[in-house]
Amino acid sequence: MLITVDPASPVPPYEQVRGGLAERIGDGRLPVGTRLPTVRQFAAELGLAVNTVARAYRELESAGLLETRGRHGTFVAPGRDDAVDRLQRAAAGYAAEALRLGVAPDAALDLVRAALDAAHPAIFGANTATA
Repeated sequence: MLITVDPASPVPPYEQVRGGLAERIGDGRLPVGTRLPTVRQFAAELGLAVNTVARAYRELESAGLLETRGRHGTFVAPGRDDAVDRLQRAAAGYAAEALRLGVAPDAALDLVRAALDAAHPAIFGANTATA
């Protein structure tokens, strides 16, 4: 099994699946080209609804971490540039720590936005003030 899902966690199951896979992709435990189980197979392994796993796969595909090749399956997508890869690993580590600490996804994102605003107020401050 690639990951485990904690049914008692306040983090929704799809987010646990998404975060677990993103972390493993980011740190290289799931290298580029690795074929993932089908949505149905993975859902059965995890004891989740098919739609839960499908949502996690869709979000990872939207983020560029996975690619679906029709009937051939879903694979870890080819690497991006090195800066994006390093940032992905850092984000995966941050997400794992937020999950471990029980911080809600929205609160974790707010902390990142605040850190970006503090690091680059002239660039990010104007954007987040209107959002």
